[in-house]
Amino acid sequence: MELHHEFTVPVPVDDAWRALLDVERIAPCMPGATVDDYDGKTVTGSVKVKVGPITVTYRGTAVFEEQDESAHRMVLIANGKETRGQGTARATVTGTLAERDGGTAVSVRTDLTVTGRPAQFGRGVMAEVGDKLVGLFAECLARRLEEPTERTEPPEAVEPLQPAQPGQAVQPAQPVEPIDLLRTAGPPVAKRVAVAVATAVLVLVFVRIRRHRHA
Repeated sequence: MELHHEFTVPVPVDDAWRALLDVERIAPCMPGATVDDYDGKTVTGSVKVKVGPITVTYRGTAVFEEQDESAHRMVLIANGKETRGQGTARATVTGTLAERDGGTAVSVRTDLTVTGRPAQFGRGVMAEVGDKLVGLFAECLARRLEEPTERTEPPEAVEPLQPAQPGQAVQPAQPVEPIDLLRTAGPPVAKRVAVAVATAVLVLVFVRIRRHRHA
């Protein structure tokens, strides 16, 4: 499925470009994501997704296939696999940046393929949830970009995040909570997702009962 999202950030395009390539800086803005390692091109990490009683964790990599600074265009290819299941996720993400009213407009096109449990929700639900998640990311990114580059506190009172060296793990500041799709999507979408989850749970229970009877 193909998804398209747009958002704006209140900084010039060159500043926004550098920020979006600074994975360590923006990692806390990615809902449910943990960055384990970053070598300047390849990001290794995980994403946790929660739908009702079901939590799915994807582990994988994301590679910057293109970084065109003059055109402010980047292409990211991400691949992930469920840690406890056969589900997979693959995405080709193309982002372009452009000046707009003193700020930067960011356009993101995502070609997404998902297999496994989250795939049952369909394109409509995935698109609506994606809109919410991109909105949260944009708000967090805007706040970070507005933070002063210099702090007034003495150095010993602050422990800034240090850029990772190649092969060095990036430690999250605190345990990352999974993306709660029911809470993020809002009541209309959550109702549809809840029905799908309930159906899936009933199917699993039915299968287990049948297995137990045949054992």
